[in-house]
Amino acid sequence: MAGGLLSAVPRSEDDSRARFMAAGPIDRVELSAIDEAGALQRAVEATLADFLARESVALESADPALGALMDLARSYVLACGKRLRPTFAYWGWRGLSGRNPELDAVVPAFAGLELLHAFALVQDDVMDGSVTRRGRPTAHQVLAAEHAAAGRAGSADWFGSAGAVLLGDLLLVWADRIQLEARVPTGALLAARHHYDDMRIATIAGQDLDVLSDTESNVWSVDRALRVARLKTAGYTVTGPLLLGAALAVEEPPVPIAEAYRTYGAAVGEAFQLRDDLLGVFGDPAVTGKPAGDDLRTGKPTVLLLLARRLATPSQRKALRQPPGDPADLEQLADVVAETGAVDAVEAMVERRTEIAMDALAGAPIEGASRSALADLAITATSRRA
Repeated sequence: MAGGLLSAVPRSEDDSRARFMAAGPIDRVELSAIDEAGALQRAVEATLADFLARESVALESADPALGALMDLARSYVLACGKRLRPTFAYWGWRGLSGRNPELDAVVPAFAGLELLHAFALVQDDVMDGSVTRRGRPTAHQVLAAEHAAAGRAGSADWFGSAGAVLLGDLLLVWADRIQLEARVPTGALLAARHHYDDMRIATIAGQDLDVLSDTESNVWSVDRALRVARLKTAGYTVTGPLLLGAALAVEEPPVPIAEAYRTYGAAVGEAFQLRDDLLGVFGDPAVTGKPAGDDLRTGKPTVLLLLARRLATPSQRKALRQPPGDPADLEQLADVVAETGAVDAVEAMVERRTEIAMDALAGAPIEGASRSALADLAITATSRRA
C-alpha cells in the first residue's frame, strides 16, 4: 500500500540507502512525505470508487445482465494493491511542482494508471492460464465458475476467457476516459498522454515477446529477458508514470530531469522484474497471493532460470531439464536453481540496478523530498516479498 512504501527501511537495505545519502547534500524524507503518500492513496481510492460507480450505473442501465461484469471490475480494481504506478507518478509530478496543494486536479490521471494495470493483469492471467491473483481467483476463473453455476450452455472455460478479454478491454477504455478528468492545461494533458501511449505500446510489445519466449525457451538469452523487463515492467511501472507525472507539472520537463527519471525508471523496473522472478520460485504464496513454482513448471525463460542453466554443472543441467511432476519435484528443482548460484547472481543484479537508480536520483535537480521518497520507493520495490 502507498503508506507502506515509505516505511522504515529494513536493516538489510541500509547500505543502498547510506550510499544514496552520502552522494550529496539532500533533504531527508520528512514525516509529511508519509502523510502525502497516505493522502495520495486515499485520493486514488476515492477517485476510482466514484468513477467505477458512475460507469457501472451507466452500463447496468443498458442491461442488468452487465452487473456481474461490473461487480468483477470493481473487485479487481479496488482490491488491495500496492498502487505503485500512481505513487511513482505522484513523486514524478511532485519533483517538479514542489509542495503543490492541487492534488485533486491531477489524481484522475494517476488513478488511470491503476485501470491500465488492471487491464494488463486481467489479460496477462488469461494468456498465462493463471488461477489466482492477489490470493483470489483470477477474472476468467470467476466468470467460468459463474457460468457453470448458472447451468448455461457451452464451455465455461471459453465463457470465462471471453469475458475476461472484454473486461480487460473495458478497463483500458476506462483508463483513457478517467485521465481526461484531470484538470490541467490542455498542453500538459497532451504531453502526459504521449508518455501514457508510450507505456501502453511498450507493455504490449513486452507481452508479445513474453508470449514468444514460451515457444523459444531453449534459445532465449539473458539480454532478451532483460529487454522484456524493460518493455513490459520498467516502462509501465516506473519510467512511464514518472514521465507522465512530470509532464502534468511541466509540459516539457528539463532534459536533466527527464533523463534522470528514465535512468532511474529503467534500473528500478528491471530490478522489480528480477525480484518478481525470484518470488515466482521462492516466494511464499500466502504473501505473494500467487502460487510458487509456475515458472519452474512451465520452464519460462526468466533471467533466474537462464542464469541457472548457464551456471549449472552437467548433473544440475540435467535436473533442470526434467519437467516437475508434483510439488515435491518443484521444491527439489528450486533447490537445484539455488545451488547453481543463480539466486546470488540475480541478487547482485538487483543490487547493481538499485545503485544505478540511486546515482541517477542523487544528480537529479528535483525537489528534495521527492528525491528521498523515490529513493525509498526504489528500495521497497526491489526488496519486496510480495
